[in-house]
Amino acid sequence: MALSRFWSWLLITSICFVFYLMGTGKMYTLNGLVNGKQSDPVLQKEMSFDTAQFDSVFVQQIQSSENKQVVANDTIYQLTNKQTLEVYYGKQAADGMFTTCKNTMTDLWLPLIGYLTFFCGLLNLLKDAKAIDKIAVKLAPFFERIFPELPKNHEAFGYMTMNFAANFLGLDNAATPFGLKAMESMQQVNTNKDKASNSQIMFLCLHAAGLTLIPTSIIGYRAAQHASNPADIMVPTIVTSFIGTLAALLFVSIKQKINLLNGVVIGAVSIVAGLIVLLMVYIQQLIGLEKIHFTGNLSNVVLLSIVLLIVAYAVFNEKLFSANNSNLFDSFIEGAKDGFTTGVRVLPYMIAMLVALSVFRNSSLMELLMSGLTSLMTTFHVDPQIVQSIPVALMRPFSAGGARGFMLDAMKTYGPDSLTGQLSCLFQGAAETTFYVVALYFGSVKVKDARYTLGIMLLVDLVCVIAGIGVCKIYF
Repeated sequence: MALSRFWSWLLITSICFVFYLMGTGKMYTLNGLVNGKQSDPVLQKEMSFDTAQFDSVFVQQIQSSENKQVVANDTIYQLTNKQTLEVYYGKQAADGMFTTCKNTMTDLWLPLIGYLTFFCGLLNLLKDAKAIDKIAVKLAPFFERIFPELPKNHEAFGYMTMNFAANFLGLDNAATPFGLKAMESMQQVNTNKDKASNSQIMFLCLHAAGLTLIPTSIIGYRAAQHASNPADIMVPTIVTSFIGTLAALLFVSIKQKINLLNGVVIGAVSIVAGLIVLLMVYIQQLIGLEKIHFTGNLSNVVLLSIVLLIVAYAVFNEKLFSANNSNLFDSFIEGAKDGFTTGVRVLPYMIAMLVALSVFRNSSLMELLMSGLTSLMTTFHVDPQIVQSIPVALMRPFSAGGARGFMLDAMKTYGPDSLTGQLSCLFQGAAETTFYVVALYFGSVKVKDARYTLGIMLLVDLVCVIAGIGVCKIYF
C-alpha cells in the first residue's frame, strides 16, 4: 500500500507540477520528459531564423557550420532544416519515460538476472547440504538466552536461525518463509494471541536489523551500474548491520529486562565486535593507494572465500545430494531458477518506480525539494553527498521498491563509486522495510497489537543511518 500510494502521488504531483511550469512559461516542451536522455541539452525556445534580426557574424558562423550549430556560454543554437533556430541550455536531469523503460531492461535488469541466478544457485547448495541445520544447532545456546520465555529447544530456534542465516547470506526470499514459520511457532506458546509476545518482538527487531554478510542484490545493482569494485560495499554493510543488530538487541533487552551479561552472549558479541574493530583500526592506519588496495581486495577475498567454502562443503557432503536423487550441479540449477524468478518479479517494480522517478526528476520538483533540504542541512554543515543519499534512507522503512528506485537513480546520477552512490547502497542493503515487515509478520499470525515493536525498529533504522555515514566516511 505504501509503495502504491508513493508511486501514484509521485506521478500525479510531478505531472501536475510540469503542467504548472508549462502554463507559466517556465518549461518550453515536454518531449525531453517523455523521450529524452539524461544530460541532453534542454530546449528552451524556438524562433524563426530571420537573418535581419541577428548579428551578421553569428549568421555567418551558423550557416557555415557543418552541423548548423553554434555554442556560446553553455547555450547551444541549432538551425533546423525548416529555418527555425532552436535554443538549448541546461541539461536534462534524467532519462525520459520511454528511454527509462528501455534502459532499465537492457542496462539494469538483464545484468541483474545473471548475478541473481549465480548467487541463488550457490546458496541452494548450502541449503541442500544441510549446512543451515547445523548452524541452527550451533547457535541454539545463544538464542535460549535472548528468548527466555520460549521453552528450551523450541522449534522456533531452528526457524529463527535459518531466517538469520538466510539474511546473513543476503537471500531475502529464503529468509521470509523461515521467519513466518518462526512467528507461527512462537504464536503457539503466546498466551495472548492478539498481542505480540516478547519473543516475537525480539525476533522481529533482530530480523529488521538484518546482520548481512553478502548483500547479493546490492552487489548486482552496483555491477550493473559499472562500479569499479561492486563488492566493495560488503565490509561497510557488515559493520553497519552489526551495529544495527547490537542496537536492536540492546533496546529490546532493556525494554524486556533481559540480562545480557552472561558468558554466551558477551562472548559471541565480543568476538564479532573485536574482529570488526581490529579491521576498522587497521584500515584507518592505511593511506592513499594502500587503503584502496586493501579494501578492494578484502571485499573480493571475502566473496571468493564464501564461494569456495560453499562449493567445497557441498562436495564433501555429496552423499546428501545423492540420497535425494540429485547432485551438486542439479542443486545449483534449481537454486539458479529461483534467482531468475526473483529477477522476473522485480522487473515491473523497477520500471514503475524508475519511470516515476524520471518524471519526478525531470519536472524539477525533486531539485526544488532537495534544494530546500540541502539548505537546511547545510546550516548544520552536512556534506552535500550525504544529503543526496538521504532519500534512500527516508524511503527504506516504507518501501523497498521505492528505496531501490532512489538507490538506482542516485548511482546513475552521481556514480556508483561516489559517496552518494555508496551510501545509497548501504542504506538499501543494511536496513529493512520496517512498516512492511511489521504488517507481514504480525499479520501472518493475526497479532493486532504490536506494542513497542515499530518504535524500536524505527530507532534502529536511525542508528543504522548514522552508523552507515560514519562507516562510509572511514572505509572509503
